[in-house]
Amino acid sequence: MVLAQLGGSISRALQQMSNATVIDEKVLTDCLNEITRALLQSDVQFKLVRDMQNNIKKIVNLDDLAAGHNKRKIIQQAIFNELCKMLDPGKPSFTPKKGKTSVVMFVGLQGSGKTTTCTKYAYYHQKKGWKPALVCADTFRAGAFDQLKQNATKAKIPFYGSYMESDPVKIAVEGVETFKKENCDLIIVDTSGRHKQEAALFEEMRQVSEATKPDLVIFVMDSSIGQAAFDQAQAFKQSVSVGAVIITKMDGHAKGGGALSAVAATKSPVIFIGTGEHMDEFEVFDVKPFVSRLLGMGDWSGFMDKIHEVVPMDQQPELLQKLSEGNFTLRIMYEQFQNILKMGPISQVFSMLPGFSAELMPKGREKESQAKIKRYMTMMDSMTNEELDSSNPKLMTESRIMRIARGSGRQLREVMEMFEEYKRLAKIWSKMKGLKIPKKGEMSALSRNMNAQHMSKVLPPQMLKQIGGMGGLQNLMKQMGSAKDMMGMFGGGGDK
Repeated sequence: MVLAQLGGSISRALQQMSNATVIDEKVLTDCLNEITRALLQSDVQFKLVRDMQNNIKKIVNLDDLAAGHNKRKIIQQAIFNELCKMLDPGKPSFTPKKGKTSVVMFVGLQGSGKTTTCTKYAYYHQKKGWKPALVCADTFRAGAFDQLKQNATKAKIPFYGSYMESDPVKIAVEGVETFKKENCDLIIVDTSGRHKQEAALFEEMRQVSEATKPDLVIFVMDSSIGQAAFDQAQAFKQSVSVGAVIITKMDGHAKGGGALSAVAATKSPVIFIGTGEHMDEFEVFDVKPFVSRLLGMGDWSGFMDKIHEVVPMDQQPELLQKLSEGNFTLRIMYEQFQNILKMGPISQVFSMLPGFSAELMPKGREKESQAKIKRYMTMMDSMTNEELDSSNPKLMTESRIMRIARGSGRQLREVMEMFEEYKRLAKIWSKMKGLKIPKKGEMSALSRNMNAQHMSKVLPPQMLKQIGGMGGLQNLMKQMGSAKDMMGMFGGGGDK
């Protein structure tokens, strides 16, 4: 993903600065030049980059800093703040409320990925407990209703549209009324796009907007246009009250940074970014966590949200109990694989961990890893309950392994590979044996029991190196130990 490349370039520039023995003017200039180059390659407007560089130099005046100040930290904080300022429009967007009907209208040019984004938006909210519905008011493009119908059916979301009616206003009104009667609390209206910004598009958009009275108008934009996004967002804002922007196709080219900064300059909040064509390749855009991940500083709260999404609250203490017993069965491995797949793209999860970068998991390798997990799960589907619940490797005789291979349609070699993976994970799991389970109120119990020394033996050497050795691991453990979210994950954060 291109944003991962941008983040990697900025992280490397900061790392080089951190490795310098003495932080002087030359080191600071080299670091800023590297960041400037990365932003310009991402098509960020030259004026914005120049202003950012000047502001950082004003803030970080090395001559005025007293001895004893942590110059690296001050520079990193200044870069973080300036990047946030560049991407922050300075105003929040409308947020739909659960249980109260909200109408959201999607607008944009043809080919920007509007119809797919409508379904992704509905699917995201459906997972969070909303009751969404889709209305296809795009009568201009052949196949628009078919596309929406296929996407909505796959995501199990109710939809409305017509093959016969050619008036988009009529379809939009009928669809909204139908779903209001069905008590849907998020009604999404997909409108027509055009090849260029023509008057007919804006007129039709205005009529649909007046008829459906949407609570929020979302402008969907293709990020490949880079800094030209500024003019496009402005043109739409002048015709209809655009309340938020979703930028799509952030995975395919080098202009994503330019599009993000250009939209922020129009004072329109970006609420989501599309990072691929699949339903779960859709991220909430929140400036501070986004910049934090871009700089390789992670997004701990985002990571914990992912954990809470996939591991239900009532299962969390049970998971820690199993961890403390050190008994790792194939069934536990199966459940954890299910959780990993539910989390969405692995690179997205990786980038939320401090010291990691989405660059670590290239697109091809990510798909390969997910396919391997699914293969292992298929093999485990061919196993008996006794085999799944046993932690005794001797139980798996040659005849059982042959039966599993036949039942799952895989080769013997692949089944053996799956058992090797199980043994490797069981070894790591066994090192957690005896971990004291924190009771409610024991906020630092986890960090006391799982100290950095303990964790360094559990982590693979490559991962430990990526975090930054023992020093980086100790910093990460501090974050984990002090985060109430971390304790909430294990059912120990009940002292409110």
